[in-house]
Amino acid sequence: MAVSPQSPQSAPPCEPRVPPQAQSPQAASPRPASAGPESNPDRPHLTELRLSAFATHRGAGFPLGPLTLFAGPSGCGKTSALRAYEALARLGGGGEVGEVFPDPVACVPDRARPDAQRRRGFRIGCTADGPEGPVRLDVAVQAEPELRVVGERLTSGGLVLLETALRDPARRSVQAAWHTAGSSPVTRAPLPDDRLGTALLPLRVAGKTDGQRQVLAAAEQMVVALRSVFACDPAPERMRAAVPIGDGRLLRDCANLADVLWRTRSECGRRHGQLVAALRTGCAGTVADVLAEPLGDGLLRAVLDRGDGPRTGFERLGDGELRYAALALVLLTGPGVLEVDPPGEVPAAMQTLTVLADGLDRALDVRQRAELLRLAARMCERGHIRLVGAVSDASWADGVEGVTVVHLEP
Repeated sequence: MAVSPQSPQSAPPCEPRVPPQAQSPQAASPRPASAGPESNPDRPHLTELRLSAFATHRGAGFPLGPLTLFAGPSGCGKTSALRAYEALARLGGGGEVGEVFPDPVACVPDRARPDAQRRRGFRIGCTADGPEGPVRLDVAVQAEPELRVVGERLTSGGLVLLETALRDPARRSVQAAWHTAGSSPVTRAPLPDDRLGTALLPLRVAGKTDGQRQVLAAAEQMVVALRSVFACDPAPERMRAAVPIGDGRLLRDCANLADVLWRTRSECGRRHGQLVAALRTGCAGTVADVLAEPLGDGLLRAVLDRGDGPRTGFERLGDGELRYAALALVLLTGPGVLEVDPPGEVPAAMQTLTVLADGLDRALDVRQRAELLRLAARMCERGHIRLVGAVSDASWADGVEGVTVVHLEP
């Protein structure tokens, strides 16, 4: 079945076609988290990821809780789900479609055939909850012959607030219509076809009518929910080398973990103490402290202080210990320490950082997995951080309160 972008006369290609969860081919077993003392239900956050037609997924809708694990064997689409989430986040941050999808053909559903105009594409979407209630976003992207956003729909309470459609393939724009509820029910104008219209609305809508203000509020809720995302996949082989002193912001592969420790150990003693406590469980031997040592020439190396003399450099730690240390650090820090671009115009109390961790359990032993999950559940319960991870098997998550497990099958 081909996934064709919209022709000039056809309906928008991002018509929601997500079946009820009970009918989804992927069974989900959510365990809702209880509201912690620091949680804030008004923080915009994603509650569903929809992959209507993306890579190996068709007509799929996945629930997202504060701590969500996509579980299943190799080839079931775990990585694809996280890749779609990250793509939506980057689009929500104003990213250009060519930067967000460097290999768009890989996102086209398997065995999708082009239409008469040789066009193929994919569709993704999500739901963001917050002060405005559930807000849905559905996006259709043409991958071939030219990469472009060809359809978009933003809805709230059954009301279409924004809708875009490709009317003239020769133009690098889509025709957009957004809710006005003034002297004219909608406002129509062209928007560029290389960016998400929802992210552009605050620059285009004046907010003079109740309808316009509703559009702006819904768009801002969606953008805030999407923006603060840190995709993390610690690479042990890169974490063992000394690194130069930098800005102290953790990179995606955590290769500069020593530089981050150099900064955070003095900035927040309480969080650093929690990291040390976590490493006592996840690392072999005695752990009295974790820190960065200067080596000269502006270089740093991360070490464990054993409390009895010589320190152990991270170059001597195993892959599991290094990945565990990096993931624990991520969960105990925030946007100011991680390489993310949060919406600066939104108060921190109204933001939620979402960590995407592909291969969350990779190289971890039973003890490390259990302790990392307990730490994640505790941090996610507070409401300022959420975690979406991919694991091969989630049986070790049984009995942990606050975990939503989404089981996938090839």
